[in-house]
Amino acid sequence: MKYAQKIRRRNYVLLALFIGIYVCASTCTSSDPSLDSAKNSKGQSFAAPGSVACRSCHKNIYQRHIATAHYRDSRPALATYIKGSFDSGRNRFVYNRSTEVVMEHKVNGFFQTAFVNGKEYKSEPFDIVIGSGRKGQTYLYYGGDGKLFQLPVSFSTSAGSWCNSPGYYPDSIRFNRPVNAYCLECHATQAGPEDQIIYGIDCEKCHGPGAEHVNYHTTHPGEQKAKYIINAKLLSRQQRLDACASCHSGLRVPLRPAFSFRVGDTLNKFSLPGFVAGRPEVHGNQYGLLLSSKCFQQSRMDCSTCHDVHTNEAGSPKLFSQRCMTCHNQAAHNTCTLPPANGLVLGDNCIDCHMPALPSQKIALQPSGVSKEMLSGLSKATPTLVRTHHIGVYPDNTKEYQKEWLEKLKARKASRPE
Repeated sequence: MKYAQKIRRRNYVLLALFIGIYVCASTCTSSDPSLDSAKNSKGQSFAAPGSVACRSCHKNIYQRHIATAHYRDSRPALATYIKGSFDSGRNRFVYNRSTEVVMEHKVNGFFQTAFVNGKEYKSEPFDIVIGSGRKGQTYLYYGGDGKLFQLPVSFSTSAGSWCNSPGYYPDSIRFNRPVNAYCLECHATQAGPEDQIIYGIDCEKCHGPGAEHVNYHTTHPGEQKAKYIINAKLLSRQQRLDACASCHSGLRVPLRPAFSFRVGDTLNKFSLPGFVAGRPEVHGNQYGLLLSSKCFQQSRMDCSTCHDVHTNEAGSPKLFSQRCMTCHNQAAHNTCTLPPANGLVLGDNCIDCHMPALPSQKIALQPSGVSKEMLSGLSKATPTLVRTHHIGVYPDNTKEYQKEWLEKLKARKASRPE
């Protein structure tokens, strides 16, 4: 569950109080009164206690949704949510011979502490966790003026270790990358005055503030038509695309304050696409890549054609491929013409050939650990691989996929007893 919480670093007593409320509410169904005052820019009230208010009527969807990366995309910085290790020997990120950041668990919370030549240089707390941990996490802290900044060290799930934070190069320690409301807009359902946050991409991010909806249907249990809520099935194709594009179309130029856009609005009235030369970046601009695909241009597909946003479907190429086959099939005479490798069923994985993971030009990560390059001050950061949403033909990736398949097939045969 998620609740709006007022986090004030200048008063750790209040911080502990709100964390206590959060933890307590996570084990029961009582309302968090702080959510009662949470409203969007149009004055509409959010339901209390968050998406759990949806559970009584939408139990199956609720249970599936809370397992998604969207739902877990931001959290308060509690031990439950921080993926990296604070154990001695696994809690350091080394920059070079003289500089490192140590992840520390202190009495009053979790901290990233920078050391230069063995002396403490700067120490800031983990205040907010960004990222579900499926691929990784980065962390934010409140500065003395209440503004948010990114901590220098993040966590890479694939490496299983701490790494440099996106936007920070692994050759020097910095704590000064600001995180504004437009950043939070894509990682939280709502952020209001006095640091009031509804964490993660909740039901109300897409369906709108639900207090009036919940109140009406609680008092009218026999009413079957949904009132005072946004139903995506009633939206146009472009409205549905705009809902996803608000966060999945790369950096945009804002025209109105953060959190002004609401699903069902016209996105370009609230922000405009940032200038991108050539093909859109694979990290963050899935919408732009989809629009450049023939599959999109020659059909009426939208994001929901392939994605069930209520369900955690990550790592399921066969499932997504089945959705490809609804259009690409024998009856339509537009199936894959590539001769399959021995034992390979092409229809089980269209994805690795036609939507491969490609290196990002924006994010390169250096896992934690001492190497000759790090000790000499030379970066060995590796570009992050991100699944492209430009659906197309990638001959080199297809050859590599078939090669890997044959190697796995040989390994399986070799492991079988004769």
